[in-house]
Amino acid sequence: MSLFRPCIDLHDGKVKQIVGSTLNDSESPETNFVSDKTPEYYAELYKKDNLSGGHIIRLGKGNDEAARRALSAWKNNLQLGGGINSANAREWLDAGASQVIVTSAVFRDGIIDYEELDKLCYAVPSDRLVLDLSCRKADGKYLVVTDRWTRFTECEVNKTLLKRLAGCCSEFLIHAVDVEGKCSGIDVELLKMLADNSPITCVYAGGIRSFEDIYTIEECGAGRIAYTIGSALDIFGGSLSYREIADYSNREK
Repeated sequence: MSLFRPCIDLHDGKVKQIVGSTLNDSESPETNFVSDKTPEYYAELYKKDNLSGGHIIRLGKGNDEAARRALSAWKNNLQLGGGINSANAREWLDAGASQVIVTSAVFRDGIIDYEELDKLCYAVPSDRLVLDLSCRKADGKYLVVTDRWTRFTECEVNKTLLKRLAGCCSEFLIHAVDVEGKCSGIDVELLKMLADNSPITCVYAGGIRSFEDIYTIEECGAGRIAYTIGSALDIFGGSLSYREIADYSNREK
């Protein structure tokens, strides 16, 4: 599996690139890009380039049909996140997700809901569960955020939390929400902390804008931190060549 993990972000049933920190229930989010291509187009593109391990994220309601079409285009090779819990996780695995990604169901009311986590671990094998520890910085700490990255929890992303949760899942997905969608550069401090403290693979997202950022991720992560790129890619309206990234990733395998 490559270090580059492609993405398909769905909002109102369309493939979009959104500034993560602007997501909320009352206003339209700040949007960098709205694709005229279908979700399955992107899934088929990633399949052609053998870029497994990418993810589909449902940002709010109205995305189920689009997600199912994308999963069907490359079954058991794309992860699915957004609104996943112990009650529906198996349904999405049966629909073709390689793994399900969980945030809000586990980090509920600002703390870890261990009862729900236990239910998830019972419903889903650990190798098919990804925990989303996407975070924002507050008072010098990286705190997990939920509900489409709008609500802070009390859970600090640090060595203790990473070690505690590593036995429950196959990897962590971690958006650096403060830089997500801004193409303004990566959060090196967060990357170094993850590389030093996570017992399992982390998939980093947020601010990647150039090959120099990719090289920094690889150097900081010593091959243990994968990455996903959204708004910076030319297939999502950016200037960074998807073809060059895909070819580079396949060479690095």
